[in-house]
Amino acid sequence: MPRFEPFAALRYALDLAPLADLTAPPYDVLSDLDRQHLADAHPANFVVVDLPMATAGDDRYATADRTLRGWIAAGIMTLDDQPSFTLYRMSFTDEAGRDRHTVGVVGALEVVDEGAGGVLPHERTTPKAKTDRLDLTRATRANLSPVWGLSTAAGLTDLLTAEGEPVGSLTVDGVTHSVERVTDPARLSAISNAVGSHPVVIADGHHRYAISRTYRNEIRLATGTTDTSAELTMSYVGELIEDQLSIDAIHRLYSGISAADLVERLGEFFDLAPAGPITPAFAAGTVEHGALCFVHADGTGSWMTPKPEAFVDVRSLDGAYLEHALAGVDADVSYQHGVANVVEIVTGGAATAGVLIRPTSIDEIRRTADEGTLMPPKSTFFTPKLRSGLVIRPL
Repeated sequence: MPRFEPFAALRYALDLAPLADLTAPPYDVLSDLDRQHLADAHPANFVVVDLPMATAGDDRYATADRTLRGWIAAGIMTLDDQPSFTLYRMSFTDEAGRDRHTVGVVGALEVVDEGAGGVLPHERTTPKAKTDRLDLTRATRANLSPVWGLSTAAGLTDLLTAEGEPVGSLTVDGVTHSVERVTDPARLSAISNAVGSHPVVIADGHHRYAISRTYRNEIRLATGTTDTSAELTMSYVGELIEDQLSIDAIHRLYSGISAADLVERLGEFFDLAPAGPITPAFAAGTVEHGALCFVHADGTGSWMTPKPEAFVDVRSLDGAYLEHALAGVDADVSYQHGVANVVEIVTGGAATAGVLIRPTSIDEIRRTADEGTLMPPKSTFFTPKLRSGLVIRPL
């Protein structure tokens, strides 16, 4: 089972500025315009390091390192004087209108070899350039953002319920993010032992975990040892239970095929029925109807109810149903979160059609961990996203 350890964290100095102006969403959800807005909010916004721009005499990665070292020297960021775990709480209203409160813990999770067990992927990943995050890790010698892991250890949440020492809070886009430092030896040991007693499933950050493995191997080769900080990587770990997770669907967009041909093929596997104009309520409507929903160019939908006889021996996942139904079809597929975003893309002509799918259940994620299988790419979208910059792990 994987080691999970506290570490001395690098954090923004208290009272420097509102954390909403200093932190940022994950790098991979930001557009160029988003980056500019964040950088304009404060000169020390974390996006300056996490998505650096090249400057005179430096490439973008050297710039990121120089900026981070400058912030440390100026006291903009300070290093904790002892190892800690960081409790990370989020309060928000989910898509169904429910008030939610979640808590996880940020620590250093062991980097294990692929297939070794202990830390498990939960879905196949799509091809993605890994050199950017690897080059940034090499240059800054830091884990800048955490991998998101799900612990199968029962009772982890109970160990995280009591408050720690507050070290920051912010509310942005309707979500309150609060972080607390835990340094009590007995509590550190209890949390470490709990996470380290059962497998951890990677929920988000498969690529970041993969580059941590590459970086670890480089450090092993350079030092000839296996006891450096590169043996672990910063991770947020929450318990794999219903009340600690908010899972949205990642819908499908199709192009390179006519809508008529797509409907004809899907009709072999699904019963289609008119659904009327698509509204944001369809996020819950797919679950209520027990069906997927085809998005037409005019913004209307068609319910797609799976034909049981068409999916014998196919895993009960909408992503798997679509892969099976469209196997061998010459069409391009892309992925999009949010019903309104899908409708806007399809009605705007940037995609031929879309398919709204249902969120993956906790039971299916746990089954993935128990059986060591993988879901189709983009099967889950965990929300809300963690803010980058609240905790950094030097290497």
